[in-house]
Amino acid sequence: MSQPYPQADSSGLNVPPQAWDALLVVAFGGPEKRDDVMPFLENVLRGRNVPRERMLKVAEHYYHHGGVSPINGQVRDLIAVLKPELQRRGITLSVYHGNRNWHPLLEETIGRMADAGVARALGLVLSAFSSYSGCRQYREDIQAARTAVGERAPEVDKIRVFYNHPLFIEAGADRIRSAVARLSDESAGRFHVAYTSHSIPHAMSDHCDYVCQLEETCRLISSAAQIPDDRWKLVFQSRSGRPQDPWLEPDICDHLRSLHEQGVQDVVVGPAGFLSDHMEILYDLDVEARGVCDELGMTMSRAATVGTHPRFVELLGELIQERLMPTMPRQAIGHFGPGHDVCPLECCPAPARSGRAHSH
Repeated sequence: MSQPYPQADSSGLNVPPQAWDALLVVAFGGPEKRDDVMPFLENVLRGRNVPRERMLKVAEHYYHHGGVSPINGQVRDLIAVLKPELQRRGITLSVYHGNRNWHPLLEETIGRMADAGVARALGLVLSAFSSYSGCRQYREDIQAARTAVGERAPEVDKIRVFYNHPLFIEAGADRIRSAVARLSDESAGRFHVAYTSHSIPHAMSDHCDYVCQLEETCRLISSAAQIPDDRWKLVFQSRSGRPQDPWLEPDICDHLRSLHEQGVQDVVVGPAGFLSDHMEILYDLDVEARGVCDELGMTMSRAATVGTHPRFVELLGELIQERLMPTMPRQAIGHFGPGHDVCPLECCPAPARSGRAHSH
């Protein structure tokens, strides 16, 4: 495994605390009522080669839950517990929420920030890993929103990825331990942990550190939760796009069938690549993957995402504080150092456009 990052450099660190006057929490966004579903998906898929039947299939995932994605509410819940964490640390930044694909859209939020006189903000993108769709595309969307707002738009400096931060690992390990505890006593020593993350095209994964970062997160969580190396595997979910385009595999449902063939009866599914229990968890895991387990007679215990876990909230507070305080140590554990504050120009390049439909 190659090292994804050098040790964090000093780019952007020697800036006095007063350089930032707001925090922009950036998320994917999702519909909040049935009538929002198709306009939301059209936003997500604009300019992408996704068959309409795929879009209609994804729409059904939302309709199955009344047309509502929980992600906006989950971001609001996270902000509600993050604010007192910032106050505890003496951080007085105003907090804003902007989405890539649905209201409050980034352009709307950055416009409000400009109206309030915000000059420079820290951007907290709710994505722990590096990839085009998980990092660079968000930065592009922020810049597009700033361009739309015009010269008065505040600058936005993205906070580093945190896949190997000890507090992120603590939160993830606690979620895995809780899921293991729900298995029967007879399952002790026999269960398998399947960690999942969003599949992406090889055209994207071949040019970023997404997979090796995920593997490192899963390894660190397993070590903290005392899961032996031969009892866990990183797999993928929520694949979309054209069948002829290669995407990361194995798929969680295929992996469950493979485990069954090997005689495994008890499985913990840990969505380590996701931060909240949004639609891709509620449908792709709680409906589709659980349906496979029920069909095969397997017991499935699905771990919660980090969500508003106290250690995760503490992590976000620390990431914000470390940017405000240049002398504060940047924590990271495992084989790699902390991520960079300023992404290199060549980091996570955009792949050739291939069809992909994400649901959140």
